[in-house]
Amino acid sequence: MKNLLILFLILQIISCSSPRKYDILIKGGTIYDGSGKAPYAGDIGIMGDSIVAIGELDKEGTLTIDATGKAVSPGFINMLSWANVTLIKDGRSQGDIRQGVTLEILGEGTSMGPLSDEMKGKIMEDMGDIKYDIAWTTLGEYLEYMEKKGVSCNIASFVGNGTLRQYVIGNENRPATPEELENMKYLLDVAMQEGAMGMSSSLLYAPSQYANTEELIELSKVVGKYNGMYISHIRNEGSQLLEAIDELIKISKEAGVSAEVYHLKASGEENWDKMDDAIALIDSARSAGLPITADMYTYPASSTGLHVQLPDWVREGGVGAAIERLSNPELREKILGDIKFGHSPERILLVGFKNPDLRKYIGKRLSEVAEIIQKTPAETMIDLIVEDDSRIQVVYFSMSDENIQKKIAQPWMSFCSDAGSMSAEGVFLNQSTHPRAYGSFIRVLGKYSRDEGLFPLEEGIRRLTSFPAENLKIERRGRLKEGYFADIVIFDPGKVNDKATFEEPHQYAVGVEQVLVNGVQVLKDGEHTGAMSGRFVKRGKM
Repeated sequence: MKNLLILFLILQIISCSSPRKYDILIKGGTIYDGSGKAPYAGDIGIMGDSIVAIGELDKEGTLTIDATGKAVSPGFINMLSWANVTLIKDGRSQGDIRQGVTLEILGEGTSMGPLSDEMKGKIMEDMGDIKYDIAWTTLGEYLEYMEKKGVSCNIASFVGNGTLRQYVIGNENRPATPEELENMKYLLDVAMQEGAMGMSSSLLYAPSQYANTEELIELSKVVGKYNGMYISHIRNEGSQLLEAIDELIKISKEAGVSAEVYHLKASGEENWDKMDDAIALIDSARSAGLPITADMYTYPASSTGLHVQLPDWVREGGVGAAIERLSNPELREKILGDIKFGHSPERILLVGFKNPDLRKYIGKRLSEVAEIIQKTPAETMIDLIVEDDSRIQVVYFSMSDENIQKKIAQPWMSFCSDAGSMSAEGVFLNQSTHPRAYGSFIRVLGKYSRDEGLFPLEEGIRRLTSFPAENLKIERRGRLKEGYFADIVIFDPGKVNDKATFEEPHQYAVGVEQVLVNGVQVLKDGEHTGAMSGRFVKRGKM
């Protein structure tokens, strides 16, 4: 009798503590929980910002979302986002939210902090169409500022080794002194305490590229103290691809950190056959117990500055220093003689200019503009960079579709946009962009899973959700599980598709119907609600 009384009291407590009605009830969907296991039918109950129940639920919801015939999954994670400035202008994050992305990982090689007064001044000088005040100094302060300002997506960031170098050394191409290295380690330690995901490098660009392997190892040891990640745009993606991957593996092994290759690729047709060896190299490291992973965008074309076609000595010291050299008539002939295009001018598409007068060339190949102004491609490149006073954003058609399929099939591959998250309106239409800004994630579900059958839908969802969340050591995100934050995507597997093209990139993806971020409906019936429920997500924190 005593035991029955205790059981009765327990049931009463449970009954009183259990909500009579969920804030949101997602009813009748096919649940893909992020684990990679087969989906199942069920309901999801949400209270506040969290999932409190999953199964055949009999309680009602203050808001009930009918997910019958639809897939229900965790929100997707963008492993390389350049939304740090676009979100200042428009926090709705429409280009990615409409694909189901609920977490943007920022900071490829450079980050929004730490910033010195000199660095802030330079940023203010170089601003393009989007103008903003810099109301922060550290990386953590930037992410807190964005959360308070209002964003629809969650945000997190790596701290860039290029930013650390610029803060301590500037743009000088030389090894760090012992004292400078200690200063960078201190700044990195502060960023890690603030919740940074780890340290990133972008070794194709100044000043990140001036760090040698030993410097990167020593800095990565700081990251290792916090169980963070080293992630890198590796030093070479063409003729020295394998050597560049070896460097990343060495850093991981000697610093004792997990490491990831940003947007793995074999760039240039003469290097396409290196992809098999690159995959084998990563597989070998993983078999040896090293936590090496990679991410990719789902297109056979990259996008970066036109300036990377300039000789290394011209680019010394950064874009500003390069433009000064290009403007010097006494150096012009030497520069022209040293230019060796890594990509044919016919395969270089111009997509972004700072100078409005040059935007008439957006959507044209470098070779076409050369014909229009009746100069060689090399002369045209120099003149455009000087007149635009910028690196000029371009698309390089440098990869193979076959390699895209090889990469996307790897179980250790997650996904990124390597782009801002924009709205297809307003100031964003002043420039073109790469279609990956509007379609990189939806292609995983539509083109590659459904249409080409390269992997089951549940596997694609795993690599968009729980896999990157676990790699980043993020708690309570990446799965549909009781106690986890309610970052949820509801989509039609038969209808998800990308619409963006290289000719017309500003087109939203279709097929994603509902998106919740921290239990708030951000996308309703395919349209943005205006809700700004995104948060600063910290490594190993809620």
